[in-house]
Amino acid sequence: MALLVKNTFQGCSGWRRRRRPIVHGRPLRRCCRTAEKAKEKIENSEQHKDDAFREIIASCRSLSKYETNIKSALPQILSAIVAASFHIVIGISLAYSAILIPQLEMPGSDIQITKGQSSWIASIIVIMVPIGSLVAGVMMEFLGRLNTIKLAAVPCVAGWVSIALAENFTWIMVGRVLTGFACALGTSPAIVYITEVARPDMRGSLISSGPTLASLGMVIAYAKGAFLHWRLVSWICIIYTVVPVLLIQLFVPESPVWLVSKGRIEDAARSLRFLYKKYPQPEHTERETKIAEAEKNVDRHGVQQSKLRGFLRPTGYKPMIILFWFFLIQQFSGIYITLFFAVTFIQDVGTEVNAFTASIFVGLTRFTMSLLNAWLLKRFPRRQLVMVSTTGMAICMFVSGLFTLWIKEGTTTLTWIPVVGLLLYVCSSMIGLLTIPWTMTAELFPTDIRGIAHSISYSMANLLMFFAVQSYRTITDLLGGAYAVQWMFAVVSVIGFFFALFFLPETHGKSLAEIEAFFAGKAPTTQRTPAAERAAKPSVTEHLIRSPSREAKLKEVELMLKNKNGA
Repeated sequence: MALLVKNTFQGCSGWRRRRRPIVHGRPLRRCCRTAEKAKEKIENSEQHKDDAFREIIASCRSLSKYETNIKSALPQILSAIVAASFHIVIGISLAYSAILIPQLEMPGSDIQITKGQSSWIASIIVIMVPIGSLVAGVMMEFLGRLNTIKLAAVPCVAGWVSIALAENFTWIMVGRVLTGFACALGTSPAIVYITEVARPDMRGSLISSGPTLASLGMVIAYAKGAFLHWRLVSWICIIYTVVPVLLIQLFVPESPVWLVSKGRIEDAARSLRFLYKKYPQPEHTERETKIAEAEKNVDRHGVQQSKLRGFLRPTGYKPMIILFWFFLIQQFSGIYITLFFAVTFIQDVGTEVNAFTASIFVGLTRFTMSLLNAWLLKRFPRRQLVMVSTTGMAICMFVSGLFTLWIKEGTTTLTWIPVVGLLLYVCSSMIGLLTIPWTMTAELFPTDIRGIAHSISYSMANLLMFFAVQSYRTITDLLGGAYAVQWMFAVVSVIGFFFALFFLPETHGKSLAEIEAFFAGKAPTTQRTPAAERAAKPSVTEHLIRSPSREAKLKEVELMLKNKNGA
């Protein structure tokens, strides 16, 4: 394989340079012109080498164009799931308030809290996420994606210990602050990592593994909270924090994109060989090392200015504006309010169903739909999923609110219908509105600002989540009851339908370069008509990767190279 790649470089860029003619008695001016032409030719040759090198790298990293079977993607799937496994403890942290608050509000609780304090217990974890996200954005650029996830375990363990040993409301808040900070440190790097290692046709599904594992964590929290004391649950959560870090350390290679950006070419090669075992890898010679070092030096001198300019370009600010409105709709449609106040929300609708038992079913529904969502994201366009999701949410909340009002007035005995409506509402939200905004935080931004832009958009989303969760009980009192809150969720869901219809860009099946070209206002170069596809000549590296028997095609490839040089 190394021979094929070397032949590619030789053919594309004139690897064997021609000898310069020895000048004997020629005029000085003519000699200078000859030297300038030779110098220009050498520079062009060097540039061709660089282009060939990048072309092969791009081919190895965009394998969905050539191979789409699941077997070839198993290393990527394994790496993505293990990297996202820290989301389990994140899900537990988010749902923990749903089991903690009802137990603290019981008459015999050793720590008594007010309604205002309960709102802070639920929402404080969210307000810490923006701070943690900004820190994660810097840490993942300097320390790496996976090392940042590993460090997230430190404040997370400290937070669970603080909650387990808490003697008053203050120490519970300290624990929630630390776990909230850890949630941000562990989430952003995992999403960026999956975005960089996953091939385009599986990127959405693999990114959704994070929310899926978070949903599993919520099920664990609801189930343990229904039978165990909240202090014991806190001690158990330490196990769910440490195990993902050990798995990442043992089985997952660092992102090759980050490694190349740091000039660690050999480490990047090893990472690529693990992630893309069935595909050709470039031979990293001294020449390629120099290229990477040069790119590293350029980035080192201009990184701050380039990142600032990145946010001022349409590819930076347009996605940020879209995500702001997308997350605003998501948060005030009630998705996370029903998560943080699951038990309390079920109690407020007036149902006779046990609230703790119903919360377990809510968690199971969310987890089951997360598994289905991975297939939906791979199969259907994002905009269609969001429109179907918001339609279902609006219908469920309207019907549930109607029966909640009738239960309050005493005109119906069907007290189980709001619970069923809530379960169907959760199903609908998992189709699109809950997962797709988080997926797009990494998809919509260009490579040069993706890490920081993801952290900023993630922080923005959690600030909106904080205001939504913190205001739940205030909105309930202001609107006059749980039924009115549910109707408000229905109205916001309808707004989300029209937002997806008119403003949301489609990213399904598109490469990151195509998404960037869309926001830049450029025509995507990868989209061709069938006639153009037939007329287009395949590149050498593309031909190598597509060939069923690469060794047998060596002579044909060399002929292509000769024709390319002779053209």
